[in-house]
Amino acid sequence: MGEALLSGLLAADWAPAGEVRVVEALAPRRAELTTRFPDIEVTDTVGPAEGTVLATKPGDIATACAALGADAGRVLSIAAGVRLADLEGALPNGTAVVRAMPNTPALVGTGAAAIAAGTAATDDDLAWAESILSAVGIVVRVAEPLLDAVTGLSGSGPAYVFLVAEALIEAGVLVGLPRPVAAELAGQTLLGSARLLVEGDDGPEALRAAVTSPGGTTAAGLRALEQAGVRAAFLDAVVAATERSRELGGV
Repeated sequence: MGEALLSGLLAADWAPAGEVRVVEALAPRRAELTTRFPDIEVTDTVGPAEGTVLATKPGDIATACAALGADAGRVLSIAAGVRLADLEGALPNGTAVVRAMPNTPALVGTGAAAIAAGTAATDDDLAWAESILSAVGIVVRVAEPLLDAVTGLSGSGPAYVFLVAEALIEAGVLVGLPRPVAAELAGQTLLGSARLLVEGDDGPEALRAAVTSPGGTTAAGLRALEQAGVRAAFLDAVVAATERSRELGGV
């Protein structure tokens, strides 16, 4: 996720490359990042910064925070499931911390993220965090307890969409389409449908109704999906991912 965010920020010209530093402890990974981002300083040494984005695995947060110390500046954490209280406890007293849950479409500038403020974070700190994440998508502010639900919906959501794409492609092949044709049609259908939903004035119910003629092909397809419990499966998926996020955070 950190690499996706970095790629999106650079593509959006959020800041000059010379003002961005990546700290990576693992030498092989450092070499990969240096090759991919030749204009960025990639190092294993922590130095003073106006702000820091923590993009580590949850189990590495304590070590990363200890290494940062007072050099962190204000902190934006995208570590899944790591609570604000734990972040603040691992950083110097009074550190402004903002916790975020972004998603991987940030890589192509269409991410969806939610942020929650720590006890020392001001509106200016939230605006700083928004400036980073909004460079690669939309940002909403929520109370921290809602971040688990955000994880279950938009954090894990891209995987659900990709699964739908896989299923549509396989279905196209099943009814006789060549696989490349099925893949192209499925991808464009998802893209076009998403743009109608996001850019249009109608909600999903109205858009679905507009495609569904009485007794027509779409009505038959939707009936099959409802019989298979697809709607309930999506509900269960979001609930399961939300509960897992709570487990990871120790709630």
